[in-house]
Parts: sequence; C-alpha cells; structure tokens
Amino acid sequence: MKKTLYIASIGFLLGIIIAGLIFIYFPDRNTQYRIKNEPSTFPLSSSLYASPLSQTSSLPDFVRVAEKIGPAVIKVVAERIEKQTSFFGDEWPFEDFWDRFFGTPRRREKEYRTQSQGTGFFITSDGYILTNNHIVENAIKVIVTSLSGNEYEAKIVGTDPKTDLALLKVEDNNLPYAELGDSANLKVGEWVLAIGNPLGMEHTVTAGIVSAKGRQLGVGMNVPEIQDFIQTDAAINRGNSGGPLVNIQGEVIGITSNILSPTGGNIGIGFAIPSNLAKKVVTQLKEKGRVVRGYLGVKISPITEDDRKALNLKSRKGAFIQSVEPGTPAEKAGLERYDVITEVNGKPVEDPNDLKLKIVDIQPGTEIELTIIREGKERKVKVKVAELEPEEEKQISAESRKDLGFSVRDLTPNLARRYGYRTGKGLLITQIRPYSEAERKGLRVGDIILEVNRKKVESVEDLENILRKSQSGDALMLLVRRETDGEAQDFIITLRIP
Repeated sequence: MKKTLYIASIGFLLGIIIAGLIFIYFPDRNTQYRIKNEPSTFPLSSSLYASPLSQTSSLPDFVRVAEKIGPAVIKVVAERIEKQTSFFGDEWPFEDFWDRFFGTPRRREKEYRTQSQGTGFFITSDGYILTNNHIVENAIKVIVTSLSGNEYEAKIVGTDPKTDLALLKVEDNNLPYAELGDSANLKVGEWVLAIGNPLGMEHTVTAGIVSAKGRQLGVGMNVPEIQDFIQTDAAINRGNSGGPLVNIQGEVIGITSNILSPTGGNIGIGFAIPSNLAKKVVTQLKEKGRVVRGYLGVKISPITEDDRKALNLKSRKGAFIQSVEPGTPAEKAGLERYDVITEVNGKPVEDPNDLKLKIVDIQPGTEIELTIIREGKERKVKVKVAELEPEEEKQISAESRKDLGFSVRDLTPNLARRYGYRTGKGLLITQIRPYSEAERKGLRVGDIILEVNRKKVESVEDLENILRKSQSGDALMLLVRRETDGEAQDFIITLRIP
C-alpha cells in the first residue's frame, strides 16, 4: 500500500513539473490559443469606410475575356509604294557634261516599298475586319494573319480618315469574330483589356481601366478630325493601333488609335475610338465605301467666361459662331456671327465638339431645328443640312506602276463654289510631281480633267476604272480645262502610262 502511494505521488509531481516546463519553454502555443479564442479589444468601426466592402469581391476574369476575343484579333501588314528624290551627289564631277549631252536634271525619283504594321479584328463571321485608317492608307497590298496562323490578302472596302477607321474584307467563312458593344454605357473606372501586336509582340493582352471619356486631342499629332476618344491606362504601344479595347463582358467598346507619349512608348495614356462611332462608320463603309456626313458651314469656338458676360449668357454651354461661310446652309438659314448655338433638335449642345458630332451624324438633306441665342434672346432656326465634303486628297492608285505623276480629287459643286471655279464636275488636280511626264506635258495644279480617253470622269473611281483596263505603254488622252481670270480654256494632253 505504501509502495502504491509512493509511486502515485512521484507521478503527480512529475506531471506538475512537465506542465510547468511546457508553459515556460513553449509560450507561443498558449498565446496562439488565446488569440484565436479571445475577442479583439479594439474592434474596427464600419465608419472608417465610405461604404461597406464586399467580402466576395475579386478581380475580373481576364482569362475568360482574352480567350473569347483573342481568336478574332489579327495582325495587319500593309504595303505601300513611297517615292524619294535622289541625287548623284553634290560634288558630281561631270555636271556640265551631263547637262550638255543629256539635257535632263540629275535629280531622280526612286520608288521603294515600305510596310506598316498594326492590329485589326474580325467583326463578322464572313470576313469583315475593322482597323485604323492610318495603317492601310494608300496601301497597294494588305496581308492579315489570324491567331491560328491563317494568312489572307485583304481587300480595302472603305476608309474614313476623319475618324481613322478602315473596313477590310477577306474571303472566308465561319471566322471567329468580336461584337461591338455600347460605348455609351461605359463608365470611368471600368476594367478594360487591350489586345494587339505592340512592337511586333503578337497577341499581347494588357489590362487597365477607363481613365476618361470624350477626350479631345486638338489638331496636329496625326489625330483624326472627329474626336471623341476613350482614354485608358491599359498599356498601348506602336502596333496596338486598330486593335480592340474590350470590357469585362467581352464586348468591344473601343478601337485603339493613339497614344500620348514624349518617348513614343506607353506611359499609361492611350486613346480608343468609341464603338458607337465605329458602328456608324462601318455601316456606311459597307453600303457606300465612304462615309457621308452633315455640314452646316460655320466656324465655331468655345464660350469663355468673358464671352459669357459680353453676350449676357446664363452659362458657357453651347458653340459660339465666329463666322459663317458663304453659300452654306448656315448662311441660307440666316445664322450670323456672334450667334450661340445651344440646341440641335431639342438636344443640348455642350461645346463646339459636341455640335460637330451632332451635325456630322445627320444625313445631308435633312431639315433640323437649331436653338440659338442672339443679343440675349433665344430663337429657333430651321436649317437644311448639306453634305460635308472630304478634305483629304484621294490619289490615283499606284497599282501596276500606273502613276501618272499627279494627284486628283473629285470636283463637286460645293468645292467649285468655295474656290471660285465655274466648272462644277470633273477631277481637280491637286499635286504635280516634279520631273514627271505630267509636268513635262504642261499640266498644272488647279487644272480640271473632264474626260479620259473620250469618256467623262466625275470621280476618282472613274479614272481608276480606266487605268485598270490599260496596260503599261498605252496612251492616255486627257481633256483638260484651265480657268484663269474668269475664262475657261479646254485643251487635250496625251500621256504615256509608265
């Protein structure tokens, strides 16, 4: 009995000693237990936050969006012919000999081929492609390559330099394509993805947010005339141009177009053309091959605070008319300098760019109602919108070396009135290249081509159709009209197709 009590006492003492050692040498276990089970002495107050944070919030599923849109994105390579004037050298030792025996200048125009690369994406399963105009402008050949490696030669359906958009077409079916979403619903702060081929790195995906909407970049900087850009900080570099800017639902809400950078690389300020603007352009390019826009005929400016006070205006919203062009819808409707346009068909005009976007979206021939403020009083004015003429010169196609040494554009009645021509139809010569056959035969800038090979020409397409049927070395007979001092003289010049 004593022996049993002795063993039990020893066991009890050993247990107390071991427990003490555990608390002394392993205090972290005890602390951890207490931290997990004891409530915090200083609970965080919900008043620290502007609004309760969602406990289930997470990053968007970028993978799903990239997998959905990626197959529709393509690489675009455009080939064009450039001309460069070359010299034999400033120290040409046989200059007198050359001039005396050959009678031609030492300067020569050399042709060389260049390539521009960018991005595009299929917008239909039967091969329509949306990209930037500046990628394919004046191209003689366009090659596109899909994510699967298929290569196509694309046809240029139409271009629109005013928005920097172009529509291409390849002959194939069942192609993966992306849908154009509603950019009007886009919110600043939304996640977006840019997919493209920056700096030759094909099918690169970058993420960011919408930084701003309705951005204007001013004139210059190679930006289009019609501007309503989406700004984003998704990384955009050279080669991204023409690619899709996509929201988290996998809808294309913009077409990447420009970057703002002192170095030429990404600094987090990129710009995309809104999808709603692109939809309108695509529809017209499909149907007509060009975009028809409305034209008012006023020069406008923003309203400064000083203007507001001087004109007795309640706000600075609207477009301040600086001048009215003669013979335009604005003049016919009685609009005047110092008028302020505040509404178009009852819709408020925020600023001059807003007015421009509203007017160009109206089909020519449509009568609209403008609300204006004149001498502090509001008035309603009816205006019949005319067609906005393209400012860009359309050059003769350089295909098969059929370059005749001059550039032309369509001469329309509005253009003729603007520059004082009595002739209202034909092709207006806008450029003569030095030392070309056109220059040697006496053609001048401002001459009007009325007929080619005894066929009337009223558009650049008419001339290009004739050139397509001609071969190198064929004669091309031009009926030309030259207007000087109010008099018109017609004469015939025959050129040889190079």
